[in-house]
Amino acid sequence: MEANDRIGFIGTGQMALALAGGFVLAEKFSRENVFGYDISQEALAQFKRLINGTVCSTITEVLDHADLIFLCVKPQHMEVVVDQIHSWKGNLADKLFVTIAAGLPIAYFEEKIAQNIRLVRVMPNTPCLVGEAASGFSPSSCASAHDAGLVQELLETVGVAFQVPENLLDAVTGLSGSGPAYVFQIIEALSDGGVKMGLPRKVATILAAQTLKGAAAMLLKTGEHPGFLKDRVTSPAGTTIAGVAAMEEYRVRAAMIAAVEAAAKRSAELGKR
Repeated sequence: MEANDRIGFIGTGQMALALAGGFVLAEKFSRENVFGYDISQEALAQFKRLINGTVCSTITEVLDHADLIFLCVKPQHMEVVVDQIHSWKGNLADKLFVTIAAGLPIAYFEEKIAQNIRLVRVMPNTPCLVGEAASGFSPSSCASAHDAGLVQELLETVGVAFQVPENLLDAVTGLSGSGPAYVFQIIEALSDGGVKMGLPRKVATILAAQTLKGAAAMLLKTGEHPGFLKDRVTSPAGTTIAGVAAMEEYRVRAAMIAAVEAAAKRSAELGKR
């Protein structure tokens, strides 16, 4: 990929801004070759201010200029977008599309746009906004290995990305797509525990967040199994085993598994509408 390649964003909300900003910072695209369209003038103004890309007045204009197009609109707004893409007079076979819309399967785009569409379906998550995304992606049957590799290369500029079969994207949604909300809830709960034991709220929250950040970084850096790392902190008859025992008593582990399962099942339900 060269900086003179052209990329378009249909929908320029927070996720699009995070992706575009990451790609530009990684010098995958030059700013003038990043094109954006949104029905919201406020979103477009923010795109221009933060990315300094080229603002488009229509979806057709994005299609005319860009060869790689990210569809970053909410699922409930996708119908209008796919209708306009389907009606475009150019050669769709020359375009690679990437959708980040939750719950809309590849078959939806093949039905609404074209059976031979080159498309990669991606499930990113909100830490994309700080360059720490955990993404899963799946290419359509007409997308080439090069197409899939290109999308993975781009996603890895803002975090980590794994190619999975499309039927596993619901599991990705339940785990990493929805996962930040679980982690925020855990941080809040840990902070509440610190406050209960006398810590000021601000101190407790920062300590809780940094503890999760540090533990995650330690696991990723060492590559060790999380159970092994847990055992290294857990001394016989010590404070940590008392806390771990309380977590087991209140079924924290089971709750986390159930949360991923529930979110994954809901994602599958949304894809069948």
